[in-house]
Amino acid sequence: MLTRRLRSTALQLAWLVLSLAWLPAWANTARVTDVRLWSGPEGTRLVIELSAPVEYDVFTLDHPDRVVVDLANTTLPANESLPSGQGPVKSLRSGPQQGQGLRFVLDLAEALKPRSFVVGPDGSAGHRLVVELPGSPVVVAAPMNAARTPPAGNEVLAMVADTSRAVAAPAVPKVTEPTPLPTKVASPAVKGRDLVIAIDAGHGGQDPGAIGRGGTREKDVTLAIARKLAAEINAEDGMQAVLIREGDYFITLGGRTRKARSLGADMFVSIHADSVQNRAVSGSSVYVLSLRGASDEAAKWLADTENAADLKGGVSLDDSDDVLASVLLDVTQKESISDSVEAADSVLTALRGVSNTHGTPRVRHAGFIVLKSPDIPSMLVETAFISNATDERRLRDPEHQSRIAAAVRTGVRNYWYDNPPPGSKLAAIVAAQRGGMADAGTAVAGR
Repeated sequence: MLTRRLRSTALQLAWLVLSLAWLPAWANTARVTDVRLWSGPEGTRLVIELSAPVEYDVFTLDHPDRVVVDLANTTLPANESLPSGQGPVKSLRSGPQQGQGLRFVLDLAEALKPRSFVVGPDGSAGHRLVVELPGSPVVVAAPMNAARTPPAGNEVLAMVADTSRAVAAPAVPKVTEPTPLPTKVASPAVKGRDLVIAIDAGHGGQDPGAIGRGGTREKDVTLAIARKLAAEINAEDGMQAVLIREGDYFITLGGRTRKARSLGADMFVSIHADSVQNRAVSGSSVYVLSLRGASDEAAKWLADTENAADLKGGVSLDDSDDVLASVLLDVTQKESISDSVEAADSVLTALRGVSNTHGTPRVRHAGFIVLKSPDIPSMLVETAFISNATDERRLRDPEHQSRIAAAVRTGVRNYWYDNPPPGSKLAAIVAAQRGGMADAGTAVAGR
């Protein structure tokens, strides 16, 4: 009798052990919740959102060229549609594998070496597997008359955790078509280089930025205003605008400042239309870099949400460790910040004629990554708060977008007319207007 009981107990324990050994394979089954594919100048990204972390393998096949992504213990819901091919990806398909596995296949137009990494949950996003394909090298030539040289110092970047934001169902507003750039007619007697103004339309591609309750996406508004601002700047004799983002694609925060430097920019203006939890908040504000942190908690929160854009785009933090390291700012950057404050104050003054300004009437300070170029005066213009119903309606209006662009141009113009760089065409124009020189072809600094 005792032997029979012992045998029964042993069988029960064996069954329990087998059950526990089998349970994790079942319990850890992940579900694909979203699949996104985006292609831009920096490359092509496949982002697979998952309900749980998974083991995966990425490899290539040839004849024809393909990238294969195998996910262990993963399922794809039957109603989950896959995006169409973009860039070098001709098509994307998937199929189940033995042992509860899932396979994605990217059919390529050419052989490319993939790079893959995982990103953990942050804010509203869950676990993500990111597969990157390199873009075609783009050589950006600086204007022949650009006097700026790349700095020997360091770019200072920081990465912060994401802050969740309310997202409405995206009803995509129509983006205003690029405004034809006017042709400048300058006097042939005026010589010198044009000042290069880099205009950065915030967000883009798989990063929509803030989304208003009416479905307005920040990335669409910022691109529309940036294009209009470029037209305004190009209408000014002695100035030349360059767009950091010319279409709807993703650019890393560090890539934006690097492009501005490669183009020989004299000034960097980043256009945004962010949101806050308090929907009553409205109006415009202008930010410059703070070396000591944010000027107030609201500024710090806003900077954190913008800096998290790289996380939304699927940027690996591990590869940025060298950039994330703390770096000392040199005298060049301190002088650049001083110039930024003066220029930002001029823009903020001009914006008061278009809409109310948010909070303090002064220029604000925060640690925005895109403002951390050590040698270029930089500012971030919050045109309005897309989370406010009135501001959102205005931001969708092409005429209001034009008024914002005109105000920013006025502020930029006023600053440079007060501080024309020696050797620039604008210095010669200012000198001629002030009667300081008989020959306007020779540029001098004027105050």
